[in-house]
Amino acid sequence: MDSTRVTEHPTSHERRQSGAPAPADPRGALLRTSEPPSQVPGSGALPAQARTGDAPRGSGASKPRGKRGKAGGQVPDTGMSASSGTDMPSSSPAPSGSGSEHSQPSATEPDTHRPRPAPEGIPIQPDAEQGRVARASGGKDRRSGQGVPTGGPMPMRRDGDRLRFVGAATRRIARGIDLDEIVMGLCRATVPTFSDAILVYLRDPLPVGDERPTGPLVLRLRRTDRIPEERDTESGFLPALRPEPSELSAMTAELCEVRPGGALAEVLRGVRPVFADAPAARAALPELLGDDLPVPSGQRAILAPLRGRRRVIGAALFLRRPERLAFEADDLLVAAQLATHSALGIDKAVLYGREAYIADELQRTMLPETLPRPTGVRLASRYLPAAETARVGGDWYDAIPLPGSRVALVVGDVMGHSMTSAAIMGQLRTTAQTLAGLDLPPQEVLHHLDEQAQRLGTDRMATCLYAVYDPVSHRITIANAGHPPPVLLHLGGRAEVLRVPPGAPIGVGGVDFEAVELDAPAGATLLLYTDGLVESRLRDVWTGIEQLREKLAAVAALTGPDHPPPLEALCDEVLDMLGPGDRDDDIALLAARFDGIAPSDVAYWFLEPEDAAPGRARRLARRALARWGMEDMTDSVELLVSEVVTNAVRYASRPVTLRLLRTDVLRCEVGDDVPQLPRLRQARATDEGGRGLFLVNRLARRWGATRLSTGKVVWFELNRN
Repeated sequence: MDSTRVTEHPTSHERRQSGAPAPADPRGALLRTSEPPSQVPGSGALPAQARTGDAPRGSGASKPRGKRGKAGGQVPDTGMSASSGTDMPSSSPAPSGSGSEHSQPSATEPDTHRPRPAPEGIPIQPDAEQGRVARASGGKDRRSGQGVPTGGPMPMRRDGDRLRFVGAATRRIARGIDLDEIVMGLCRATVPTFSDAILVYLRDPLPVGDERPTGPLVLRLRRTDRIPEERDTESGFLPALRPEPSELSAMTAELCEVRPGGALAEVLRGVRPVFADAPAARAALPELLGDDLPVPSGQRAILAPLRGRRRVIGAALFLRRPERLAFEADDLLVAAQLATHSALGIDKAVLYGREAYIADELQRTMLPETLPRPTGVRLASRYLPAAETARVGGDWYDAIPLPGSRVALVVGDVMGHSMTSAAIMGQLRTTAQTLAGLDLPPQEVLHHLDEQAQRLGTDRMATCLYAVYDPVSHRITIANAGHPPPVLLHLGGRAEVLRVPPGAPIGVGGVDFEAVELDAPAGATLLLYTDGLVESRLRDVWTGIEQLREKLAAVAALTGPDHPPPLEALCDEVLDMLGPGDRDDDIALLAARFDGIAPSDVAYWFLEPEDAAPGRARRLARRALARWGMEDMTDSVELLVSEVVTNAVRYASRPVTLRLLRTDVLRCEVGDDVPQLPRLRQARATDEGGRGLFLVNRLARRWGATRLSTGKVVWFELNRN
């Protein structure tokens, strides 16, 4: 009896013969004998794919591991992995009744040798041992008839390998969000498994959506990847640890203008991948790469156009070295799948990038680009979106200079994090700026904002806090519309949560808002914020407010009782209190340091609207400047004060106010009860008047006019000498 025992397996439609042993492999593969396959004539054993950590088969140092069958005989292990791509040699026909690939294991006996499923990923190339087995069987590839290169990797031998490769590669490409990630995913998925090198060209510029490209079609080399020479070994190509752009980018033209009607244009228009030896590709590749870069001969290069949803957006060139097997006809289908998935991903990435850019620009323009520098107060701000992928929201802050050196501090939060929330926030912020310019009280501003929100829609809800700081009186007036209360950090280090009327959110309608006036001592810091800073899934709003108060007190203790903490550093320290799970909402933060204006730096008078008022204004200004030691500015101040007071007295019916403020600049303010704002105009040579504002515009550092509910204020500033 022959020492070689072959186990027969019934096919899926046959009944197993009585007494036949149970199949040890559910796929119906032939089992190896206890002797090496090379020593058994006519053996139909499959060459095994090497696995990491296995000793080479046939070596005397290790014996084939097996398991016992029903009869107690040892059945050697096949050693095949689920991703093996080798076929059964045709020289050894399968025995009669051998199981097909789709036969199922016996239901009556346990499957004691079910092969492991292949790990999800790109299948690796068969190693050098498979090459030795193939060379032992004739040295030629059974499917293509080409010789197997010595020491080179084997191609993907079965359609299942290609399907697994395409599935893993497309998943890797689909993981990318932006353009660079998708192109890199294509390169990393194909090198070295499918090709030895790849060049990716994209249109420059890339069209977005339905945009019609203007100008000629220009392709720009986006990325190249290859296997470095030093990574080649006798056992085959080893994947590089970090595939990097190769010298191909230096040898290849970076830009390629596609000539209308040329060979490259015809290949791109055909959309289908082609081999380098195809008639159309032989003329298209020199046009793409330039005449200096040689193209591999035969079927060792595939040119695959990248077509998006509406048009061709680029091309990919897959290359193999001469010592490696050439591409097969089925590899064109693989290249087509890779090109299609990559092109669609690039199209979506460009659209996503445009949407993200629009959202980012919308959010940025809705917030103040820079904060003003009003007299007697210093400002700092921060804005953090809820996530990098959703950079739009409804939180906003603002600082608006008001007449009389006052400043309005605003912070608000619109419900939601969408583009609609950002648009509503922009409308409410513009409305608040307009109402602040009218010098309305804080409660009136919130009332008009509530009416505006109701006009925008029934579900347009927002919270807002509006405060007006007067540096002369060192007082602050606050009105609240359902917003978290502000925190005041005193100079001594004590942090206080201000008690302000809570009010109802903007958009509810029919609710009266109240305002409260509080002290704002010099050196104190007022912190306005949105609920994203103090509220999250891990803590309620009042717990967060208490933590914020403690954080401010701790930061103030570091600088001492006589020195307030720097504003920028204070804002950073406040944001550091956020934990990993505390970023559920947008965060807007506005910090105001109250410096105030000392009473000794303020001069204030009432002037009757009569002809002698300009002369009296000049004398009062001269005395104030002498008291402040600023006599060198007397001539300029007297001239400008006289012109502005003359214009106010001419039309006023009530006393005119004159105020001088000494800070880092000298500021003069003249108020009257006439709402019409003065206009700067060019006086003719025959005009007797109209030159007052022209002189103010030429001599003053800056000037302006603001309408009040009771009239207007005209002001100008001069640099101190």
